[in-house]
Amino acid sequence: MPVSNRSAQRSAPRSPLRVAVLADSDTRWKWGALTARRLAPGHRLTGHLLRGRATPTARQLGEVGVRADRLTEVTCAEFLADIERERYDVVVLALVGGAVQAVLHGVRALWPDPAARPVIVTGYVGVVYEKLADGLLLRHGADLVLANSRHDAQRFRAVYEGVGADAGCVTETVLPFLGGAAYEPAGSRATTVVFAVQPSVPESRADRAYLLERAAGHARLHPDREVLVKLRSRPGEHTTHLEEQPYQRLAAKVPGGLPANCRLAYGNMGEVLDGADLLVTVSSTAALESLHRGIPTAVLTDLGIREALGNHHFLGSGCLASWDQLDAGLLPQGDPEWLAAQGVAPLTPTPHAAGAADEGADGFAAARVRLAALLELPGLPPVAPYYTLTTAPRYLPGILARHHLAADGTPLPGAARDGAEPSRLRRRLRSHLRDAARGLYRHGVQRVAPLIRRMGEL
Repeated sequence: MPVSNRSAQRSAPRSPLRVAVLADSDTRWKWGALTARRLAPGHRLTGHLLRGRATPTARQLGEVGVRADRLTEVTCAEFLADIERERYDVVVLALVGGAVQAVLHGVRALWPDPAARPVIVTGYVGVVYEKLADGLLLRHGADLVLANSRHDAQRFRAVYEGVGADAGCVTETVLPFLGGAAYEPAGSRATTVVFAVQPSVPESRADRAYLLERAAGHARLHPDREVLVKLRSRPGEHTTHLEEQPYQRLAAKVPGGLPANCRLAYGNMGEVLDGADLLVTVSSTAALESLHRGIPTAVLTDLGIREALGNHHFLGSGCLASWDQLDAGLLPQGDPEWLAAQGVAPLTPTPHAAGAADEGADGFAAARVRLAALLELPGLPPVAPYYTLTTAPRYLPGILARHHLAADGTPLPGAARDGAEPSRLRRRLRSHLRDAARGLYRHGVQRVAPLIRRMGEL
């Protein structure tokens, strides 16, 4: 559509905004949908799940608890066709870096000249402790690249400026899911301990078994406490990261079994934290949720403080501790200066803090101002990613090809539907084939791959 027609539409009062979120896992759907809620209160949300190995199940989506007006599963090419057809005001990309880069080049192909295209927003789900430059440069080109804290915003700008790329897109916010009720201790001792596990940290079976056995040992040492091992997914489900050694299977092999006051738990993390007196993790973003509520929080050092574990991010937090120290009664408290730098403002136990109104809304004020200014423009310039066929002639084509896009960002032949809606039988057949393929992939990751590695070590 010509810019002039779209400009007229934008100049007229329009509420609510039309927002589309594209996510590739349950955690990223949570981040993307809640980010959309903070950026555009009262918006109409259309959700898209990028088809792949980590596409969330209905159970996982229900556990996240964030709903959309419409939710569909799509390929990258199908999503690009949808945003061209539907004319959204805002598109939030809650994806891994390579997928973000593919969509950005697809958007550039759709709108190669200034036009009233959607405002493109992206960012990170939580703590950024690895692949900082790689992930950031793959996200460059979005109109807003959200940083979850002042600390991250400074790092993001340094990366972009270091390669001569425009850093004006970096916008400081907070994690959108910080909220809930402030912690009010019932006494000087914890009664409910939550061990928040992670799919891929630590990676080895031995280390994961060790952590589970220590959680069980803590429960035996403190029979007056309840120890909840908070799981991310059920066996066969995938999250943002692969889980080759599910804790459910390791629990069956704990010497003596799990004590009665130690059990595996599912559910929404916010609801689990409602009853927690101590949060224990290796490096999960759940630590920031816990610290925001004022809950004592321990980031484990038993396996060392290492970049591969991500717990190095918590240096200076006051939360680094071992299971031995927790067994002895330590209840770590976050350092105020560190928390402020990480965009975490601890709640105070007042009626106001317990309400939904204090869910980090002020942390998105600057982002809402920038978004409003972009929406007022008669047209936006074409997206301009740092990676092009000039700056990354060997790297970029492979990224785009993985999402069935040509080097110029246009869909490869057969990548997008021809416009005819497939029959119900064909849709069901495609669904069954995708489920079967995912099942085989997950079996390979969780069963075959570990076996091959063990055989190789003989």
